Amino acid sequence: MAETRAILAKASALWAPHSCLASGDCCHFETTKRQPWLWPSEWTLIVDHFKQMKRDLPPIRPDGACPFLNDNNRCTIYDVRPFGCRTFFCARIKGPSRQPASETTALLERLASVNIGLNSDANPRTIVDWHQNQVDAITNRCEG
Repeated sequence: MAETRAILAKASALWAPHSCLASGDCCHFETTKRQPWLWPSEWTLIVDHFKQMKRDLPPIRPDGACPFLNDNNRCTIYDVRPFGCRTFFCARIKGPSRQPASETTALLERLASVNIGLNSDANPRTIVDWHQNQVDAITNRCEG
């Protein structure tokens, strides 16, 4: 987990010169038709975040937005947000004209390597898929 945290911190630092309007627009997956893909270690950070806060995962949002977006369009997992959330920006991005594409790719490859090193069958999945599978697992444990 320390390696995943280090990779995510480097991604944030890499993109720090670029600014986001923090509108939450990119978090409305039904509108954008896009959502971040997470490696297992990224999902584990999110689950651990909720465990440390002694809170359950939020429910799926009926509007199709990220389940971790609150009613004020703010990210409730900002400190542990996945790589894709740290490196994806809408067309309104401000900052240097050169985006750090090759450096971002290198970090993403490192994140993949860390996860595959832990489990050769590891694959990224969408944040909503991870969330739904976690909710289903909890539901099945409660019903069992």
